[in-house]
Amino acid sequence: MSTAALSFGSAARLYDSIRPTYPVRAVTWATGAEPVRVLDLGAGTGLLIGALHAVGHEVIAVEPDEQMRAVAAERHPGTRVLAGSAEDIPLPDESVDAVVVGQAYHWFTPQDALPQIHRVLREDGVFAAMWNIRDDRTPWVAALSGIVGNEGYGLESAWQYGPVTPWFTEPERGSIEHTVTVPTDRLVDLVRSRSSYLTADAAEQARLDREIGKLAATDPALAGRDSVEMPYRTCVYRMRRV
Repeated sequence: MSTAALSFGSAARLYDSIRPTYPVRAVTWATGAEPVRVLDLGAGTGLLIGALHAVGHEVIAVEPDEQMRAVAAERHPGTRVLAGSAEDIPLPDESVDAVVVGQAYHWFTPQDALPQIHRVLREDGVFAAMWNIRDDRTPWVAALSGIVGNEGYGLESAWQYGPVTPWFTEPERGSIEHTVTVPTDRLVDLVRSRSSYLTADAAEQARLDREIGKLAATDPALAGRDSVEMPYRTCVYRMRRV
């Protein structure tokens, strides 16, 4: 796993406090509404676990970063939170009904991760990867992305991460729109929780801080407001074990 992928640990509590959760509708689309046993793989601080519990699923979480795991275990004391990675999942064969990945599949090494995910899934089990993506159709959000970069990876239109055969069926795409209330003075924290910021040098971090502060102070949709509704599209790619 890359250095960037493991950069979040130093900002685990910031990440947990500012990153968006996932809509229950996205989880239901991915896994179905009937409670099953689900592996949250690359679970981070557990932002997806709450939505999985809301559907009634039994959840096991696996996360490689110790500091992220600690926050996940603290937030969800009844959930097993295990050390491990997508390439080395610490679970027995055919032990879960579904595997979900929130905001993490792009860090995986597919040729190693896909066989592992296939191994732990029961017959006809579901694998779903999802991303919360800022909706740049809103002008101030487009301006923010102009400063920090787009986070969609092209996922709004198609799966971007190569073949999933022979382990899984072709990915089906679902998209769920939702909003998250963000304090305007914490927009900079949202950016500070990104790997690109955490791995940047001091000059680049200072530039981002300065330009985001200027946007929050001058954009008509943001200036003078205590909070703003950040629009997201949750892109979900669902596939089945074969």
